[in-house]
Amino acid sequence: MREIKKGDIVTRNSYGNDIVFSVKRILKLNNNNRIAILKGIDVRVEADAPIEDLKLLNKEEQNKIEEEQNKIEEELERKINRKISAKIVTKKYRGKELIYTGKILHLDGDKKYSEKSMMYYKKMGLKAIVKNIPENKQSKAVYRLLTIYNPDILVITGHDGMIKNGARYNDIYNYRNSRHFIQTVKEARKYDEAYHKNLVIFAGACQSYFEALMDAGANFASSPARILIDFLDPLIVAKSIATTDKNKYITIDDFVDELRDGKKGINGLGARGKKNVIII
Repeated sequence: MREIKKGDIVTRNSYGNDIVFSVKRILKLNNNNRIAILKGIDVRVEADAPIEDLKLLNKEEQNKIEEEQNKIEEELERKINRKISAKIVTKKYRGKELIYTGKILHLDGDKKYSEKSMMYYKKMGLKAIVKNIPENKQSKAVYRLLTIYNPDILVITGHDGMIKNGARYNDIYNYRNSRHFIQTVKEARKYDEAYHKNLVIFAGACQSYFEALMDAGANFASSPARILIDFLDPLIVAKSIATTDKNKYITIDDFVDELRDGKKGINGLGARGKKNVIII
């Protein structure tokens, strides 16, 4: 087998080859051992593994996974189409009413997911701006982007994961990117205090530090049970807020059935909807 390098598609033998990863980078340790930093291909998780624990997938295996992923994508699209009402639009005349749904700013640490998210927002007829920004740079960019785009809803996501799984739940340094998401939420709340926008925030990814994200000021966050969340979960949260009337307070119970793992993956305190109907 050839040497594993950056960009290769791999699985981990010690975990039963359950998750497919792309090799993000390879670190050389002092003892000449090498560790690969991995990011999930179809889940929002980041992990690491010794090079010798990795199984390199051949072209045939990659094609099979791609076919399976395409089937999942098709099912997701059918799911979205079933959920979307013809009334969910950013601006639409309906008799004597002018309907505006909430405007979304979505920061995503993964380029592929950024592109997919934009595609699905368009399919849902929502007004959204998606920016591909690495997790560790989001906090530095968020205030400026909020002043430029003036959104009603902010989504902060990317890749995350627990370094020591199943332990040290309250140790921020046991999470790969939660501290960056937390700082981004705090910066967004500074903007909110300055501009009185009443911004609704979703933050987090797979296995994120849910309690700390909520304490920082998020309305909804992942992941209470420290599980892997579905790609669509943050978008479902954003869509639900954007299409709920501004006079209604929306909680997780209003859309929990749309989430893959319910309250284990996403939870929160709730927020007022962002849809505005103007009678003309």
